[in-house]
Amino acid sequence: MAANEKALRASIIAHGASLAAAGLGAAASGDISARIDDSLLITPSGASNTSLQPAMIVRMPLVGEYGSWKGPSKPSAEWRIHLEIARARPDIGAIMRFQSPFATALAMARKDILAAHSMIALFGGPIVRCAKYAPAGTTELAGLTLEALGQSHAVLLSNYSALTTGATLEAALVRARELETLARLYAIALSVGRPAILTDEEVGRIAERLKSNGSDIEARIAPPTKARPKAKAPAKRKRIARRRGSK
Repeated sequence: MAANEKALRASIIAHGASLAAAGLGAAASGDISARIDDSLLITPSGASNTSLQPAMIVRMPLVGEYGSWKGPSKPSAEWRIHLEIARARPDIGAIMRFQSPFATALAMARKDILAAHSMIALFGGPIVRCAKYAPAGTTELAGLTLEALGQSHAVLLSNYSALTTGATLEAALVRARELETLARLYAIALSVGRPAILTDEEVGRIAERLKSNGSDIEARIAPPTKARPKAKAPAKRKRIARRRGSK
């Protein structure tokens, strides 16, 4: 196993632990995947963060025999959702499905999250849709999830859970946190009245401003640019300066 694959397997486990630590649901109630070359690494069925090891992560090809896998355990029951999204969206490198309280509550109510807050722009569109209902673990649910996701980076699964995506595991995790915050605010707004909804055009302008000032998700998690070290003065120039000082 290549070193980069070992590192990615370990990163999946670490991000799953961070997801649980943030109160966004236990590992056994969700699943995580990450793209590597022409395959997908995905958490196994019934995984628990306390016992999950890198070797237990399942590898599934994105091309070839649909649903084939390699590993000591079966992939998560929702592998179809991960596979369909990864195959349809080459811009997505990581997927997280989880059962955080407020996002899942809205999924139980089968409510879309509308653009009542500018934070909606972090998810690539003016709405976080709730997919139509289908039984868990089915091909139908995978298709409906992909349809509701569209070109955005978040979706709710009716009566079930929530899902976020990103170019990296870190981006998907940050969006998971932001989605739960947005869902909580939206649920509160619904309880006190009828939220005022921003226009699609305004959401687009907000998204552009976030990109330009480095506040969008991908820019926010990008590693800081290392400052270039100051160039040292040439040795000859230093010797001249020392001679002048001695006179």
